[in-house]
Amino acid sequence: MKPIAVVLGTRPEIIKMSPIISLLAEKKLPFYIIHTNQHYSKELDQIFFEQLKLPQPDYSLEVGSGTHGEQTGKMLQRIEKILIENPPSFTLVQGDTNTTVAGALTSSKLHIPVGHVEAGLRSHDRKMPEEINRIITDHISDLCFVPTEKQRHILLNEGIPDQKIVITGNTIVDAVYRNIKMMNMEILSRLGLKEKQYFLATIHRQENTDDPVRLEEIFSAITFAGKKYNLPVIAPLHPRTVKKLKEYQIEVKAPIKVIPPVGYFEFLALLKHTRLVITDSGGLQEESCILGVPCVTARENTERPETIEVGANILGGVRKKTLLSAIDAMFHVEPNWKNPFGDGKSSNRIIQKILAFLQKHNKI
Repeated sequence: MKPIAVVLGTRPEIIKMSPIISLLAEKKLPFYIIHTNQHYSKELDQIFFEQLKLPQPDYSLEVGSGTHGEQTGKMLQRIEKILIENPPSFTLVQGDTNTTVAGALTSSKLHIPVGHVEAGLRSHDRKMPEEINRIITDHISDLCFVPTEKQRHILLNEGIPDQKIVITGNTIVDAVYRNIKMMNMEILSRLGLKEKQYFLATIHRQENTDDPVRLEEIFSAITFAGKKYNLPVIAPLHPRTVKKLKEYQIEVKAPIKVIPPVGYFEFLALLKHTRLVITDSGGLQEESCILGVPCVTARENTERPETIEVGANILGGVRKKTLLSAIDAMFHVEPNWKNPFGDGKSSNRIIQKILAFLQKHNKI
């Protein structure tokens, strides 16, 4: 059997692919990892391979940042070279990044079967680059691994055949269940935090960071909320967010405490024990829901509607007034919802389906 190519490039992809990679290794199935280095700092990248005990990437493409065209173009060129030199039996991509669409598109054009982990998510907002990446990847994939029945119906309505769609749950549940016992509580004492007596905030999406009015409103709301409830706000900020705050001369004031990005086990501890998380992240909406932490999403839409339906999350928009209203609503919520994203066995379902697919097509 030719190896399975695992293509990833960002911190969320490393986390969500980690249980699949670990299981491939445990089952002694041949695979190799292509890392585009879309995230390329130690804090956003290398530390996750180390903490999650993953094998180092076989190929590091050093793509880094750039415009969407520059970044995706470099990825297409460099991934293609690897896939031609070392042809895989199957390519596995995850999520909605430029890495995702580049890995899927390159493989598809080389007639290599593609599986998309976390397929079928839709924000229904095509101004988001992630939405374009999701749609393209789903429609060129041979297997769409969807988290829930909701995503299956989305793909069916877009004309994707049912036999290509597999409901697996979300691998983020696998990752959280595997690693929750490893969370590093030392970070709470280091930051002087008490359990459930602080807010956690992460803002990184391009549509928020590249709009000075939005960014100002979001941070003004977070500052006001921290003061209102007399709670510190811990903000591990993406380098792009820090850069934009400086560029727009937006002063981040107490009680917000900006810290550099932290490792996965440190972040799990911060998330598990916060009173409430304010974020524009997609994955954090899921993780907070799984961990029983109320979430306010600083966006007008979400591709994770299940979190809202179970009462774990609320859309706060990007204006101070609506965000504050959402924070007030979620501050008093009892976290007694049921996790809608599966039982923590998604990775095994994905691997079994890939093996069945390869056997059916005489590739084993």
